[in-house]
Amino acid sequence: MIERELRIRIGTDTAQVAERALAEDGPDDVTTRAAVAPDQFGTAIIEFRSAGVLAGTAYADAVTTLCELGGVIWQSATGSSIPAGTTVGSLQGNLTRILRAERPMLNLLQRAVGIATATRAYVERVAGTPTRILHTRKTAPGLRLLDVSAVLAGGGQLHRVDLGDTLMIKDNHWRSMERSGRGLGEVLAQARAHGIAQCQVEVESVEQVELACAAGADRLLVDNQTPETVRKWATLARGRRPGIEIEATGGITLENVRNFAEAGADFVSIGALTHSVVAADVALEVELD
Repeated sequence: MIERELRIRIGTDTAQVAERALAEDGPDDVTTRAAVAPDQFGTAIIEFRSAGVLAGTAYADAVTTLCELGGVIWQSATGSSIPAGTTVGSLQGNLTRILRAERPMLNLLQRAVGIATATRAYVERVAGTPTRILHTRKTAPGLRLLDVSAVLAGGGQLHRVDLGDTLMIKDNHWRSMERSGRGLGEVLAQARAHGIAQCQVEVESVEQVELACAAGADRLLVDNQTPETVRKWATLARGRRPGIEIEATGGITLENVRNFAEAGADFVSIGALTHSVVAADVALEVELD
């Protein structure tokens, strides 16, 4: 999926996610109804209490729009590195509506900022190499496009968003093909005949590297291997099929990601960006009119 198509999907997704997030709080805020005057107005300030990379703004805007507050007035652009203690946005309106929007909006922002911040750390670790950092499909159910957009805000790049546009042969597919007697070349040819442009193959042995290259794979996914193995298999694959892409995945951390980049990986995909999110400390403070 190209980023333009992703932006179109996100445009629809923001409203759907915001609606679900607000629905989780139920139809009635009994505390606010009891404690806040219906005609009370205020200004809400969104503050980064921890440093991070701004992301998730479109989703925050969608929440405030559904709460009839309009969008947030952002003081920084998505993807900006924000110091702790910085005000990044504000909104004005009816206090009851602000309080209705507060927690769902912050939940989405905190997750997105946490993902973007982690992604930026990986991107900075491989700076000066051609290696690009990718997300995976290990995202929160129902929040994939939020998660992916946050990776992009952090400087990562687009990988498979769903199962429809890229063929990716993994270990269970290998076992199924072996059992049925189908060859990898046959499977890749069939996919291309149905309009699939990108064919990727996970490899766990030298034999699979050879088979994938012979079958015409566009990219090899080298899973749970050492940087030295990535280097050897990348050299072998590029000798067999010039231009083939190499993606390293599995067991990659901030401490070792540069080793994989220097071993020749074109891409490094990291599930922890989205499956082990450390939420950012983003707060909302209200000043009453």
